[in-house]
Amino acid sequence: MEKTVVIKKGVSSDIQFRLKDGAGSDAVHTTPIYAYAVCKLQTDRAIEGIGLAFTLGGGNNLVCQAIDYLVKYIEGKEINELMACFGQVSKAMADDPNLRWLGPHKGVVHLALASITNACFDLWAKAKGVPLWKLLIDLPDRSIANTLDLSYLEDVMTFDEAVSMLEQAAASKDKRKSILTTGYQGYDTSVGWFNYSDEKVGENARKAMAEGFMAMKLKVGSKDPHRDVRRARLVRETAGDEAIIMVDANQQWNLPKAIEVCQALKHINPFWIEEPTHPDDIAAHVALAKEIAPVRLAMGEHLPNRVIFKNYLQSGAMHFNQVDALRVAGISEFITISLLSKKFSVPVVPHVGDMGQIHQHLVLFNHISIGHKALFLEHIPHLKEHFVFPVKIKDGYYQVPQEPGASSDLKQ
Repeated sequence: MEKTVVIKKGVSSDIQFRLKDGAGSDAVHTTPIYAYAVCKLQTDRAIEGIGLAFTLGGGNNLVCQAIDYLVKYIEGKEINELMACFGQVSKAMADDPNLRWLGPHKGVVHLALASITNACFDLWAKAKGVPLWKLLIDLPDRSIANTLDLSYLEDVMTFDEAVSMLEQAAASKDKRKSILTTGYQGYDTSVGWFNYSDEKVGENARKAMAEGFMAMKLKVGSKDPHRDVRRARLVRETAGDEAIIMVDANQQWNLPKAIEVCQALKHINPFWIEEPTHPDDIAAHVALAKEIAPVRLAMGEHLPNRVIFKNYLQSGAMHFNQVDALRVAGISEFITISLLSKKFSVPVVPHVGDMGQIHQHLVLFNHISIGHKALFLEHIPHLKEHFVFPVKIKDGYYQVPQEPGASSDLKQ
């Protein structure tokens, strides 16, 4: 049942978790601390909205400071009234005249906006007493569009076109609701962290398959490319020809090195090669995609906003879109980018800075309400114990969450 809920105050929290034994390591981020800049929305009811933005520890406090500044835009607002025009509010926050110079639409300020936005969507679902996925798929198409800031996208997608896309997908929405019974397939990204030994990688690949995962990811980007090739061959031989294997370089290579190593990795038939070079270098990705075709590229983990995603989609070099709702301006911009991606026929396979907690809701919406193909969702187990309602995986599939909200509540 929908409740009238007024946001009384927004407060931030800097929460950090140091990982152990090489977990979370990649070619660039060798000593990761998984951290959340948390936005908590206190209300006049016995419910709170919880939003998350993801960092690796350093600078997390700066994101929290930006949260504390920007919450003035939503304090005192009733949640249902706020969300009825959230696209306008989101734009106002992103364009705050005193902070916009620090971006625009990227970095500390944009991460703060992600946390605030995610808290608003969490509170909205809790006010209606439903899981986020149900809130989103049940909303009228125009109500979804009203949560979006489509500025700077008018050349490829107007407000009316966004509504039209949702309306067209709604005609076949019921056919796709069967996924609410089967659950959403996951892939195991913790098989091959960069600092794991070869023996650990092989052991993890066997374990992942035993748990029902038929798709898995290996971290590459070693100073010695032969190490990458050896470990990739190990995963392929362990998992077999039918397994889906992705490799992730985490931006470690320049373009010549990316061409060299990607060519060497072709023999394992990678499903994609992820973040091969600097995320701002669209031209390098275009050149690389031509050189290594038919091998496909995945990116989005470090793309900050809808405009950069638009440019990548226009370039043709993005084959898989890894937008993360904890990296862009939250769920609102995630939906915007998902609509853009659908228009360009590029599948969305999110990066999960939230460990899949929020994204398990968003991929259901993407599939049911936008019509994206249900591929799989990244699964990272390392923070599971810290969530009140952690994701549930059965035989390699995310089980559909039933609790009200966005599954983002952390234990005290």
